[in-house]
Amino acid sequence: MCPDISSQLENIKLTSGTSSDGLPVSALAFLGDGVWGLLTREYLTVSGMCKADKLHERNTQMVNATYQCAASKVLFPLLNEDEQTMFIRGRNTHTAHTPRNKSKSEYHAATGLEVLFGWLYINGRTDRIKELFAVAVSEVCL
Repeated sequence: MCPDISSQLENIKLTSGTSSDGLPVSALAFLGDGVWGLLTREYLTVSGMCKADKLHERNTQMVNATYQCAASKVLFPLLNEDEQTMFIRGRNTHTAHTPRNKSKSEYHAATGLEVLFGWLYINGRTDRIKELFAVAVSEVCL
């Protein structure tokens, strides 16, 4: 039997400025991973690419630690103090495992970027997310 989640769903207010205070860094990274993934899919869809296999191939190139690490290097100097603090919190978080085909530094930088995007999203700063994503896409070549 599924639990009754209707009361929980009522509490979800997308980009309403929900406070991120007290949320674990891992939860912000989880959310930020979804935000990054959705932005990537939207970007690829509207870029004119139509074939599903090409969309998927390009998506997997952009939604991975190597690309996100490169994006974080481009974006970090553009971040304000609070954003840099959140990125660093995410980057410095201890993780249980590192994917075998990625370096530890890449994985940690990618986690920092995901935490930043999750934090911005939960605080309703979607314009800033779009701004940073646009810079990343224009500056990081595959």
